[in-house]
Amino acid sequence: MSFTRMDQSTASDWEAIFVAARSYAAELPARIMATLRQLERLQGAYSVNQLTHCLQTATLAERANAPDDLVVGALCHDMGKVITVRNHGAIAAEILWPYVSEETYRIILNHQEFQGRYYFEHTGNNPEARVRFAGESWFALAEKFVDEWDQVAFDPNGETFPLEHFEPLVRKTFSSARRNRFE
Repeated sequence: MSFTRMDQSTASDWEAIFVAARSYAAELPARIMATLRQLERLQGAYSVNQLTHCLQTATLAERANAPDDLVVGALCHDMGKVITVRNHGAIAAEILWPYVSEETYRIILNHQEFQGRYYFEHTGNNPEARVRFAGESWFALAEKFVDEWDQVAFDPNGETFPLEHFEPLVRKTFSSARRNRFE
């Protein structure tokens, strides 16, 4: 690079940066798989670890013939927990955003508020927090995601496809962005 400040950059600098960025982007599916594997170490007081939970959620989504990007969303919905539990949905949603539909992005971003129906009363929060999204086009699918796939996916004996089963779909999804924030 010929610059130490962006305001001194040239077109050829940015060409080299974009070449390097494309090379790094090609490795994204492998990084996603590695991040998901890290969830195996996170169990807390749940009956299954977080990787198994995500695999069960994705298995249920696939069994229900969900769109491919929503199956990937189901697989990745809790991967933000590798960083922090508190805002894990937002972390996962932002990673997914360029590669999935707006609907899938919104579902993953807000899945915790939908899941709150099952435990918010125990934490002093409103169990009906999801109703604030009632007018959204993705509301019914978010309810299905949480009610039929996510909140039931803590079963040590539940059907669980292995991570390798989802790898081709992860590679396909994360190999080409649908959108770019700078377009």
